[in-house]
This record gives sequence, C-alpha cells and structure tokens, in this order.
Amino acid sequence: MAEAEGEAPIRPDRTLDATGLLCPLPVLKARRALRDVPAGGVLEVLATDPGAPKDFEHFCATTGCTMMGQREEAEGVIRFLLRKPA
Repeated sequence: MAEAEGEAPIRPDRTLDATGLLCPLPVLKARRALRDVPAGGVLEVLATDPGAPKDFEHFCATTGCTMMGQREEAEGVIRFLLRKPA
C-alpha cells in the first residue's frame, strides 16, 4: 500500500463495502460516500469488480481525489484508499 516500512497505517475516515457490485456501482457509491468524509479525509473502498482499478483511476482523475493506495486482498477483494481534496 502507500505506507512505508515503519509508518503507521493510513486510517480511513469511512469504509465503503462495494463487494459484489459491478461497474458503475462501486464508483457511484464512492461518490456518495465521499459526502460524509471531511475535506482531506480518506475513504476506503472494498470492491470485487475486476474493472474497479481502471474505474477508480478515472474517478480520481475527474474528481481531484488522490489514490493513496490500492491492494488486492484475500478472495479477490481490492482495497482502495482515496483522499478527498482539501
């Protein structure tokens, strides 16, 4: 993830479980979930859609969010950390 060795893990302000949802639902739900995240805060999104990495890359480019990290977890779950613009 975006954490260097010895650094504390990034703690999200909110977690969105979008597992089992297909495009465009994970991105649409993330856009809605960001409303509850403070400026500069972090949204964690859990998704299983194989197209989600490309979708969230585009999402960040169009919303100004920063992709803090992306990692495949167990059972095909992809974990994204998105920082909301300040």
